[in-house]
Amino acid sequence: MKDRDASVSFRRDIKFWLEKNCPISQRQPIVQKEQIWGGRQRHFHSDDARLWFEAARDRGFTAPEWPSRYGGAGLSVDQAKILREEMQTLGCRPPLYDQGLWLLGPALLAFGSEAQKLQHLPAICRGEIRWAQGYSEPCAGSDLANLQTKAEDNGDFFKVNGSKIWTTKADKADWIFCLVRTDDSGPKQQGISFLLIDLASAGVSVTPIPLLGGESDFCQTFFSDVLVPKDNLVGELHGGWAVAKEVLRHERQLMASFESMAEKPKENIVDLFKQHIGNQDIHGISNTDVRDRLATHLMRDAAVKHLGERIARQREARCADPGLPLLMKYLSTREVQQKNEIVLDILGARGLSLSSPDDPELYDSMVRQWAFDKALTIAGGTSEIQLNIIAKRALELPFSGSS
Repeated sequence: MKDRDASVSFRRDIKFWLEKNCPISQRQPIVQKEQIWGGRQRHFHSDDARLWFEAARDRGFTAPEWPSRYGGAGLSVDQAKILREEMQTLGCRPPLYDQGLWLLGPALLAFGSEAQKLQHLPAICRGEIRWAQGYSEPCAGSDLANLQTKAEDNGDFFKVNGSKIWTTKADKADWIFCLVRTDDSGPKQQGISFLLIDLASAGVSVTPIPLLGGESDFCQTFFSDVLVPKDNLVGELHGGWAVAKEVLRHERQLMASFESMAEKPKENIVDLFKQHIGNQDIHGISNTDVRDRLATHLMRDAAVKHLGERIARQREARCADPGLPLLMKYLSTREVQQKNEIVLDILGARGLSLSSPDDPELYDSMVRQWAFDKALTIAGGTSEIQLNIIAKRALELPFSGSS
């Protein structure tokens, strides 16, 4: 009874706080250009956005479950869930976006030294430093353990040479967390270390990569004799594979929930269908096909959401099935791409261009989203690699791979 009363009281307090501190303009659907990213280049599109960020930052709500000594709010799992629910009910936008929050922070909490936690975690929570991820290389994507960026012993420093590719927003980031090779005398996974590198260091250069949708969200990052203090090594020397897997675990969870963080179109897929197909007296095979695919997508999408809820409830009850979370990234990203293909079929000829005279902003966002989301089944580990992981860890099938 006391726990329930405490939960009710906490929910009431959180609701009151959100209504007081989250401006109405920050309770609108997410618009990509208005997202609040941290870092030295931090920008607020409005005074309301700044007020919302600062209020959440000061309360520790940019990282609700992180300990307060590291800049978080120190909430329990149940309290953090209540916060998320009340934010969702009010339509509150996320107060801060950063790979430091989603990926590096959890890894530092698990593997970082106390000095590293105190240096980096509060800065992440306060939005002072923006992070990029340095994993994939031109010849080490799906076979990540084949990476060749080297970090050689150089006294109190490591000297880093090599390059990383598909480093999201590296041209806007301040630091990067990297997998580097520190030993090549044994099995590939056993010679990898995890380094934190300041992108302002001498010898670092970043080149944006133009994408199909016209954006340049991804970059290639080059390291030429970059000196990195040995204090920036996370975990054990040559033991970075364990840290890397912790980051990948959180990245796959992030990819599974990607659609909830993405910019929302002005019309959902059902309204779009009714507008362009549903009200027309057309009963051709192609129309029937789109109807069937739309119904299948809606059912599968609902099933994926129910699976996510099941996983969350199991986690709360501390009786989680370790095999279920492995399914989420594969199923959810595939379904997002299926939805995008249906959207383009509904748009018909309008889907052949990034703009339309009828509603340029609407069609631009939908077609660009289709192009951008092609990366979802690659980022965070390709779907093929994820199927190998499911086969090995969830189904316990015989498997000799390195995933």
